[in-house]
Amino acid sequence: MEISKIKQRFEIIGNSPALHRAIEVAVQVAPTDLSVLITGESGTGKERFPQIIHQFSTRKHGAFSAVNCGAIPEGTIDSELFGHEKGSFTGAHEARKGYFEEANGGTIFLDEIGELPLSTQVRLLRVLETGEFIRVGSSKAQKTNIRLVAATNVDIQKAVHEGRFREDLFYRLNTVPILIAPLRNRKEDIHLLFRKFAQDFAEKYMMPVIRLDDDAQMLLENYKWPGNIRQLKNISEQLSIIEQDRLVTGERLKLYLPADQRSSLPVLMPRDNDERSFRSEREILYQILFDMKRDVNDLKKLVNSLMERKEGTSRIETDDQSLLNRLYQEHEVRFDSPVTPQPQIHGKRVDESQIEDTEEIIEESLLLQDKEIELINKSLRKHQGKRKLAAQELGISERTLYRKIKEFGIEE
Repeated sequence: MEISKIKQRFEIIGNSPALHRAIEVAVQVAPTDLSVLITGESGTGKERFPQIIHQFSTRKHGAFSAVNCGAIPEGTIDSELFGHEKGSFTGAHEARKGYFEEANGGTIFLDEIGELPLSTQVRLLRVLETGEFIRVGSSKAQKTNIRLVAATNVDIQKAVHEGRFREDLFYRLNTVPILIAPLRNRKEDIHLLFRKFAQDFAEKYMMPVIRLDDDAQMLLENYKWPGNIRQLKNISEQLSIIEQDRLVTGERLKLYLPADQRSSLPVLMPRDNDERSFRSEREILYQILFDMKRDVNDLKKLVNSLMERKEGTSRIETDDQSLLNRLYQEHEVRFDSPVTPQPQIHGKRVDESQIEDTEEIIEESLLLQDKEIELINKSLRKHQGKRKLAAQELGISERTLYRKIKEFGIEE
């Protein structure tokens, strides 16, 4: 049968390649008894495809049972699916058949199968592998001959990884996967669906059909539609009832779209604003580069100042100290960082006395560490090994000084 006739028969609207591919797979797998797993976001119309599979199968004259697993409480879902015996639990006043028994010879559609408890998943796996099930409260296995089609809007593979869904059941269900694309990936279908819904609501409420101008159509097609077709139908109904003017503009349509999704809408800006925005971003980048260059120059000055300090100097002068603090705050450089290895060239240790004053970039962290050790030694010598006074001189806590002495192996 042609795809256009299938769409007409099952009231499927759209011309996107992804939609046509899903219909083709459903028709091709229908004559077999293979399990089918339909995946897609909530509101994409997954419930249409189990009907296609059933009607084009050899079981089309058998029963078709649709079960929403997410709507059945965990305590009663085993009873709903597999039935129960009289007295098996409180309230079980008589024996009852479950869906798998009622649908024998037909098709069962389990919607939101990702919500099944793990205990029920074990029972379902047995049905798929052996065709057997056991009623709640019974020890007698019964046979059933059903075709299973499942659907979910959750990431089953992620659920398997998190231990919320059995891996063996996933592979047993996923014999033939069918993916239903979200509405945002079917932009060519959005306006078609809106027109269909608008026509239906006009007939239902006996009023003129609502229409969209060009801006509203563009807004509709570029919106993300997190609720997919269900959300689109809801908004078309709101517009049909509330709007007095039957031609809806883009500005009016915005009032019906949730505010938290408006950031995904296209924004039209004048060319002058675009150029001003690009120019502003370029200026920000230039400013960042200038700031980085200034910081590097300041750090070089500080290092040169420390290297030229006379041997008898025991404190970092105020200007150097403030500059050092600012650089540390901006670049998260700390005195209590781990020890950095001494510089090496081709695997050989370099004697710092042989390093000439050149324009090459030097590892600032190494020089700062060396000067830190030097200042600690000077402060300890000045205060005759008294750590408390030395720590106050250096502007650090006595505990930090003790840690540094051990870390750097400083002899007191």
